[in-house]
Amino acid sequence: MLGNLEKLHRNLYSFHMSTMTITEASRAGLSSLVASAEAGIDVPLSRHGRVVAEVVSAEEIASLRRDRDTLRDAALVMARFATDTGVRTDLDQAMEFFGFTRAELEGEIAADIAAGRA
Repeated sequence: MLGNLEKLHRNLYSFHMSTMTITEASRAGLSSLVASAEAGIDVPLSRHGRVVAEVVSAEEIASLRRDRDTLRDAALVMARFATDTGVRTDLDQAMEFFGFTRAELEGEIAADIAAGRA
């Protein structure tokens, strides 16, 4: 008699890595699904003919998260590069734009320190 893991592997290979329904996955058992994922076999799960989840290894998830973070960083660099006009603003220009002087800001900081807020 075949164990759950063997049944799951047989089912997966016979369907050419097609999806398993939630019912099939439930019958195969969680430990079988996890064992397949650990063995590098991703297990797509479907409900009403639509994939709603996939059981994958922790290693695969970690790799996908690293790739996502790398792509996000690359997109940010590309966006900055595409929108950078080369114009730089110094602190005095920024303060003038917002209607502040150095003396006003220094006074606010001193008042906050004296009041124990900074």
